[in-house]
Amino acid sequence: MNEFQDIKIEDREKIVYVRSVAVGDLPDDLQAQVHTEGLTELYAVHSAEGERLALVRDRKLAFFVARQNDMAPVSVH
Repeated sequence: MNEFQDIKIEDREKIVYVRSVAVGDLPDDLQAQVHTEGLTELYAVHSAEGERLALVRDRKLAFFVARQNDMAPVSVH
């Protein structure tokens, strides 16, 4: 696949990245909220610039939230 596509700026602004986040890596106030639910991992939705837009319980929900907000989610490993 060596085809180039013209991606419009508006399209690039809709791309968000989904990645797992260890609860232990979160700020203390967020950790306290999450530990009451017994979770050790969450999924974050980030803008192309790296801004965290959302933290959710699981990967499926992260993709759902992104799509419901007219964004194009991409998994980051």
